[in-house]
Amino acid sequence: MADPGDTTNPFASPSPAAAAVTSPWDDLPDDFFLSASISSAATPTPTRTPPPPIPSTSPRAAAPGPHRSASTPTPTPSASASFSDPRNRAPPAVQHPPPHLHPSHSLPVFNAATLSAAAATDIWPPPPGPHHSGSLPEFAAAPTSLAHRPPSRSAVRADRPPPLELRPRPPRESQAGAALRALACYCDAPWFGAGAGARLWAAGEAGVRAWDLADAFRSPASRQRWGDEAASPFTESRRTPPALCLAADPGRGVVWSGHADGRIVGWNADQGPEAGECLVWEAHRGPVFALAVSAYGDLWSGSEGGVIKVWYGEAIEKSLVLQREEKRKTSFLVERSSIDLRAMVSDGGACPLPAVDVKLLLSDNSRSKVWSAGYLSFALWDSRTKDLLKVLNVDGQVDTRFDILSGQDPHSYETKLNLFSAPKKEKARSPVGFLQRSRNALLGAADAVRRVAVKAGFGDDTQRTEAFTMSTDGMIWTGSANGSLARWDGNGNRLQEFQHHSSSVQCICNFGTRLWVGYMDGSIHLLNLEGNLLGGWIAHSSPILSMAVGGSYIFTLAGHGGIRGWNLSSPGPIDNILHSELIEKEPSYKKFEYMKVLVGSWNVGQEKASHDSLRAWLRLPTPEVGVVVIGLQEVEMGAGFLAMSAAKETVGLEGSPNGEWWLDVIGQILKDHSFVRVGSRQMAGLLIAIWVKINLKQFIGDIDNAAVACGLGRAIGNKGAVGLRMRIYDRSICFINCHFAAHMEAVSRRNEDFDHVFSSMTFSTPSSGFLTTSVSGSAAQLLRGPNGSRLPELSDTDMVVFLGDFNYRLYGISYDEAMGLVSRRCFDWLIENDQLRAEMRSGRVFQGLREGKFKFPPTYKFEKHTAGLSGYDCSEKRRIPAWCDRILYRDSRASSEIECSLECPVVCSISLYDSCMEATDSDHKPVKCVFNFDIAHVNKQTMRQKYGEIMSSNKKLLYSFQGLESFPEANISTNDIILQDQNPSVLKLQNRSTKELARFEIIGQTSNSSATHFPGFPSWLKVSPAVGIISPGQTVEVTLQHGELRSQDFLTGPSGNSSGADQEKTATLLVIVTGVYSTAGRGHKIHVQHRRDAISSRGYILADRFFG
Repeated sequence: MADPGDTTNPFASPSPAAAAVTSPWDDLPDDFFLSASISSAATPTPTRTPPPPIPSTSPRAAAPGPHRSASTPTPTPSASASFSDPRNRAPPAVQHPPPHLHPSHSLPVFNAATLSAAAATDIWPPPPGPHHSGSLPEFAAAPTSLAHRPPSRSAVRADRPPPLELRPRPPRESQAGAALRALACYCDAPWFGAGAGARLWAAGEAGVRAWDLADAFRSPASRQRWGDEAASPFTESRRTPPALCLAADPGRGVVWSGHADGRIVGWNADQGPEAGECLVWEAHRGPVFALAVSAYGDLWSGSEGGVIKVWYGEAIEKSLVLQREEKRKTSFLVERSSIDLRAMVSDGGACPLPAVDVKLLLSDNSRSKVWSAGYLSFALWDSRTKDLLKVLNVDGQVDTRFDILSGQDPHSYETKLNLFSAPKKEKARSPVGFLQRSRNALLGAADAVRRVAVKAGFGDDTQRTEAFTMSTDGMIWTGSANGSLARWDGNGNRLQEFQHHSSSVQCICNFGTRLWVGYMDGSIHLLNLEGNLLGGWIAHSSPILSMAVGGSYIFTLAGHGGIRGWNLSSPGPIDNILHSELIEKEPSYKKFEYMKVLVGSWNVGQEKASHDSLRAWLRLPTPEVGVVVIGLQEVEMGAGFLAMSAAKETVGLEGSPNGEWWLDVIGQILKDHSFVRVGSRQMAGLLIAIWVKINLKQFIGDIDNAAVACGLGRAIGNKGAVGLRMRIYDRSICFINCHFAAHMEAVSRRNEDFDHVFSSMTFSTPSSGFLTTSVSGSAAQLLRGPNGSRLPELSDTDMVVFLGDFNYRLYGISYDEAMGLVSRRCFDWLIENDQLRAEMRSGRVFQGLREGKFKFPPTYKFEKHTAGLSGYDCSEKRRIPAWCDRILYRDSRASSEIECSLECPVVCSISLYDSCMEATDSDHKPVKCVFNFDIAHVNKQTMRQKYGEIMSSNKKLLYSFQGLESFPEANISTNDIILQDQNPSVLKLQNRSTKELARFEIIGQTSNSSATHFPGFPSWLKVSPAVGIISPGQTVEVTLQHGELRSQDFLTGPSGNSSGADQEKTATLLVIVTGVYSTAGRGHKIHVQHRRDAISSRGYILADRFFG
């Protein structure tokens, strides 16, 4: 028998060699074929002009491809063109067509050579490689725009600096209950060497963890848990309530964490979190959102409802030095030493602070102030006296509103409750009175809600403050949800606004002369201290939640849990060296994986399939299949069900009893082959689900789903698509199950349905527990084309597979002609009448996608429960058979000859593309396709080790780092200062370098009554400025002055923070001088004394003393 896929005349007498070849159609009964020749030499078959292209009203105007047109020359009939029975039987004297074929069935005459030449440019051979030999050739539709081309990939991206992958992106499923939220970096003594004792700490749902940066390039000593296999070695604490914020306290050697249960926990920074907490106390009734260590060594904490507390440094220090068995006792000491600032500034039940959650705290050590921030307001505090200086809104205007704290609040809970409750005696009033009272109650409730919304800062959500920091020059920078940045002076005056990006600002970090801004879309911007944009790049594929500077890096934490380190000098020459060296070492960290994926599609027509049908359809062709993707259409229909489904979609609900039945029965069949379901999505009658083998589950994650309705008003899900996206070996793969518009003439509508699905499908990412809306919201990056237009999410996937009932029909052919070709299995000839192929050649639909060559009969329309080809529709409607059910895809290849590589990471071929004729439960036949996957990916652990080798051995890099990590020498005018009464003294800091900028920071160390020292300035000392930049060759003057406190401020007893009238007070200051590209620096000690007795000013005139 002739091969059904042959383009030669399938009805010619077979050669002996061909007769020996079996076909899947050989077991069909003889009555499926015409019993006699349809035409004879005496009565030539009239020629038929091939049909013209299908008229399309699709808005996409693309140049037509090489498909058949009306101008195609008509082949001339010849004697050899007459058709004979393929089994070479002699025609009987009387010709009686089989009962299922109409006597008028005839077959068009085509020139096979012409068809083959016309389609040659559309056919891709299998890709190179041993896994693809013997795969099917594929029909390819050319891409018509950048959106339909494969995305560019590389091991080392050229559009950003090469990062240090401290923690590669983990699968989201591995982060359930363990997601990270915030970063803080602790350095033992950064001025004694670059990164000496530096640890990066992270707060998360399960507790805290820490990375020793000295081990950043090493491999873990033991296997780490799922999601952290490729991460640098780290240590972690025991499981705690979710940690929401961190604050490093280098003076005490402690890292503080604030938790969702209201506790504050201190961790020994030298021993790491595995050593356990060193101090714990109940700080707030609600979650601790923010922490800050002031210049005076006090710990500030912010919670819900506008509550801010200050925990005095001396009480903390006393608790830390006590033995472990006394820690429980000393935690009460810390709790009693606190000040509730909100209660302190309230007067008569009125409070100038808005009752909103305190999300941010910032210590302005330059001027000894602390900033607290809600969503749309700020408060400035004196960190020495704890006085409230002013309350501002985001526009810089002083806020004079007062919140009522007492029971007299007209909008308190009791008052609002009374709006809806009336005295019992009023129940006898007339109906008119009741309606009037109800109206008044509703109006009062609406006014209360409005006032609460204004107080809570939700009046203009786009202006809410998401992050702020202090720059080295003493300015305060804030970032808003609308992407704007604002610069403020230390007194709360709003100076300037900058708009460099439209995405929401998530975090800001400063070091040296640069500001680093992290955005919701995963991008980073670098600004100078004047607000000018220096550069930027896409750092992560999800929001940047937090930043921290450690060593020569700034580390960024993304919403998906990945942590990357960026050199503080980036972008610069170091990046170019790293980029070229890493590319050269690519063979050492490049890995290849191979797997097979089975994809199936079936329009089930609201039926439930028999067990035999499912077994036949889902039969695995090879044990190498590791992933099974099933798409179903018309699982459940009906006007009531569709309306209910549309309503459920609006509130995030999905599913139906029929859908659950299908998932259960398919799952039971695949369970026998060790498959587990990892994701599913249903919208109305559309259902898609993915099962993976258990041994592959750890390499598959980030299962996202999406749905797009294409029915009435683009709102009803009877037509549309549902999709699942996942990462396989760190490569993004999408599967889209579609059901497009029906009927022969609706070609343009089907094209429009595809365009709508492709352009608007947006995958949803579930939130991870306690994370805020800024994290759990959509974080998809806005892909941009060359003209700035937004590209669809599907454009950035390494592979996308479309499956489903596309509903494209056969055009330009009658029912009888189609049945004649089907009965003789002339599918290569019949496919020339396929609407989908014609539209793909024209560039009007499925641009850039490919379909394997198939040899199965049309999958629509069949009479239910009728086996074989005799089941095609023979009713009065006489629907023409069609290949409605299809599977198309695009991988990473831009041309057929490209091999799998890190630049082309996903290369696929099709080893099987078939229908299941045994299934008779629906009017459609199910189809299935087996893909051969070659996947190239990066071994992140090996790549990080190579990164470290380059950093430690490349001479150019070493020379560059020596320059960057060097810091200017500074002259300090004195190391002994004596203060008299309220007279100020001046400390001069001189930058000896004539080329490099110097950064300085002054921190304090105070003696207390316990003969111990705790970090921070004594409360009697004012230092301004305590942080700043020294230009080359310039000198900065720092003013030191004694400051009296009010009697109520002496809350900690006799100590370095309080004294009698004639007591001598002493303190030690540490002046740290660093460069602007590294934390490496040098420390200088200054001794400060204060005396009340009169001393001649000449007795302590500052002498110039210089040392290196």
